[in-house]
Amino acid sequence: MAATTATTPVPPVPPALRKRVLRVLFTSLLLDLISFTFILPLFPKLLEFYRDHEAAGGSGANTVLSKILVGLNTYKNSFARPINDRYDIVLLGGGLGSLFSFLQAIASPVIGTLSDRYGRRTALLWSMAGNVLSVALWVAATDFRTFLASRVVGGLSEGNVQLAMAMATDISDESQRGATMALVGVCFSIAFTFGPALGAYLSTITTFAANPFASAAAFSLFLIVTESVYLYFCLPETLPAATTHANGPASANGHAKTAQVHKARVRTNSHTILNATHFFFILFFSGMEFSLPFMTFDLFSYGPSDTGRLLGFIGLVASLLQGSVVRRTHPLRVVQMGVVSCTVAFFLLGRVESQKGLYAAAALLAVTSATVVTGLNSLSSFEANADERGNKLGNHRSFGQIGRSLGPLIFCSLYWWAGREAAYAAGAAGMIAVCGLVFGGLKVPPGTGIVRKTRAK
Repeated sequence: MAATTATTPVPPVPPALRKRVLRVLFTSLLLDLISFTFILPLFPKLLEFYRDHEAAGGSGANTVLSKILVGLNTYKNSFARPINDRYDIVLLGGGLGSLFSFLQAIASPVIGTLSDRYGRRTALLWSMAGNVLSVALWVAATDFRTFLASRVVGGLSEGNVQLAMAMATDISDESQRGATMALVGVCFSIAFTFGPALGAYLSTITTFAANPFASAAAFSLFLIVTESVYLYFCLPETLPAATTHANGPASANGHAKTAQVHKARVRTNSHTILNATHFFFILFFSGMEFSLPFMTFDLFSYGPSDTGRLLGFIGLVASLLQGSVVRRTHPLRVVQMGVVSCTVAFFLLGRVESQKGLYAAAALLAVTSATVVTGLNSLSSFEANADERGNKLGNHRSFGQIGRSLGPLIFCSLYWWAGREAAYAAGAAGMIAVCGLVFGGLKVPPGTGIVRKTRAK
């Protein structure tokens, strides 16, 4: 006879509440991520503007930007291989991206813990206040210091994605988890398909000579403010939904009930293994992402529009996959599919000689983009009780952001020192190690739609 458990069944979230929260999350994330992606294609021209602006103003070598460029050039010139001067600005953009990811790694666990304590809605609204300040600084950024401040504020306050995942977990049972998390991935893919192109178009509309990118920044600010107002009036609290289905702020009593309901839960996968997998995957994948413009420029003389088309192709294929295959497949199978695709893509990129080969590798990268992070987030959510979800998902995101802050520097250093073939071969070897973690260290949690249930004897 099977042993009884102290766990009380958790009543399902009412379908109307679940539908309402999903609608709000999808709309708000789409606004947030489109706004976020505006700046991505603008980095080269934007940083060139600040460099030329400071040179024209006679600031010389005393500015923050000039000192950063000197340091980056010293690092770049330490390699034996000659490196195109075009990479100075690209390197600086990568450095700012690494700084943003590093700040996210610091902030994500804190934001997650605060959401466990005070509620998802409260934490998200405070995060939105930081986002509004960040974009407002960009609108006013007529010098590099102000622009740098906007990136720092944005890195420390951006909690939308991890809180959206926590809320999606709050309102989903384990059989719904993968499909719900896939919606977050769909938002990413749609935003990265259309957001950069819209940002590039808006950058051609010059309204202020002191900041020629103010139009793009102002529209980004409009989207963020609209999102904040929408969340304030339309988003219910989800943290106590598993026990009380209340729409108000999370209470201490709600936390206590949630903890009591889940205290007997047995975990299938270690958070340590999940976080390590996330870290190593992002370490290699982000390095490849950042090196891609270098490689396409060297091999095919790609410019920004060519790179934009390539990234748009990846985003479009990824969004189609997330809306169809990913949401219907168990998260572990999704992760396994993605890491295998990424490994093959690394091998192809190390040997590609034609644009057909490049787009074949890009299709595999689209599979990876659609699957791995979404699947790992779902698996991490399976192993988190309701009263610790924000913290666990925040820690999980933090490990990925640490990998994203280190990957571009390490991978591009190897690319310049040893060449393209060696760099991508090393990346493929790293992804094989990630495959070992995924296939050898992760298991399917019971009751999630793949493992056949057995009756207790």
